[in-house]
Amino acid sequence: MGGKDLLGEFEWRGLYSQSTDRSDLENHLSDGSKTVYCGFDPTADSLHIGSLVPLLALRRFQEFGHKPIVLIGGATGLIGDPSGRDTERPLNSKDMVLQRAQLLQRQVSNFLDLDGSFAAEVVNNLSWTESLDVITFLRDVGKHFSVNAMIQRDSVRNRIQREGEGISFTEFSYMLLQSFDFLELAKTKSCTIQIGGNDQWGNIVSGVDLVRRNLRIEAHALTLPLVTKADGTKFGKTASGAIWLDKDKTSPYSFYQYWLNVADEDAAKFLKYFTFLSKEEIEESAKVMETSPQERYSQKLLAENVTEIVHGRQLRNSAQKVSDALFKGDVRELEEEDIQQLELDGLELFRVNSGDGLLAAMSDSGMAKSRGEARSLVKSGGVSLNSVIVTDEKIQLRAQDALFGKYLFLRRGKKVYKLLIVNGS
Repeated sequence: MGGKDLLGEFEWRGLYSQSTDRSDLENHLSDGSKTVYCGFDPTADSLHIGSLVPLLALRRFQEFGHKPIVLIGGATGLIGDPSGRDTERPLNSKDMVLQRAQLLQRQVSNFLDLDGSFAAEVVNNLSWTESLDVITFLRDVGKHFSVNAMIQRDSVRNRIQREGEGISFTEFSYMLLQSFDFLELAKTKSCTIQIGGNDQWGNIVSGVDLVRRNLRIEAHALTLPLVTKADGTKFGKTASGAIWLDKDKTSPYSFYQYWLNVADEDAAKFLKYFTFLSKEEIEESAKVMETSPQERYSQKLLAENVTEIVHGRQLRNSAQKVSDALFKGDVRELEEEDIQQLELDGLELFRVNSGDGLLAAMSDSGMAKSRGEARSLVKSGGVSLNSVIVTDEKIQLRAQDALFGKYLFLRRGKKVYKLLIVNGS
């Protein structure tokens, strides 16, 4: 429970970015179990992998004997956080925000222990904001905020200075609402620490100041680094879009593959950020990477651990099974549920009718530039269907030969795949 041990854990993992007075925070954490919170606005119907850093940080607090609260921004989500935005967010309907908030409440509950001495809680700030009248809010909260100070915050100043954009009063008020959340949790849940991404520093310290002014108690802030990739490309994005925590938006297979394919330069850093492996285990993986980089040991360790944290052991095993079957095994060993992951987002799909010819399917799907090239590939033994090399260029694609009457894995060479969906019987 010692504050020195916890902050030391955050530091060696590279998770400590900024905090209120370091010595005071350390002493505060050492003086019994504390309550800490982090907020997530329902800007979508699922969180993405960037949200894992603060979510797992809450879990680290819990493992050190502190009580975490996850705040879902049913109220702040109706306003929109200007942090990191060049333009005004479109306002979403109340029904949409409410629906998303309910989905996120269920999702985040999987990452923390909701029972025991340090049981986590999941709350929605709409529950204490919805009935608040504007006059009371302006008198009790607004009077503590200097407009002069607010416009110096990066999230506001950058928008004001951007020609032709500016910032609406709606988004300008976001800082007050987030600060009010901290005050409410401090009053009702004895919460004294707020964590968040480094871009939230201004909002968080405003809340710290509001709590201290109103309640005359200790309140602290700790921010975490925003994840970046060594090559400068955006973390958590692929050609097909964001990597979501919801398995119905990003399949466990694609999720697993994302981590498996991170750059060597990022693997050690991400093991610290996104897993609970010890310092010794992570250092050992770095040694293996140095001596045998071709094994991609750190990436495999990363993919296995993060996929299990997010999706559980069963789906992690399924993702591994699919990966092994595609690249070094036999796709005929896959279960229908495994293949459905690939149908969601794991492989390029192409629909054919039962009885269509192989050469036509290869040409039409882009697997070959023409039927002539397709014929040459087949003759050279470079094409397989469901892990069996094709030798007959006149073969027809039939539903009765497809896995589960529907799926044909068409492979060119060792790694180029198309998943054919067979219509008809």
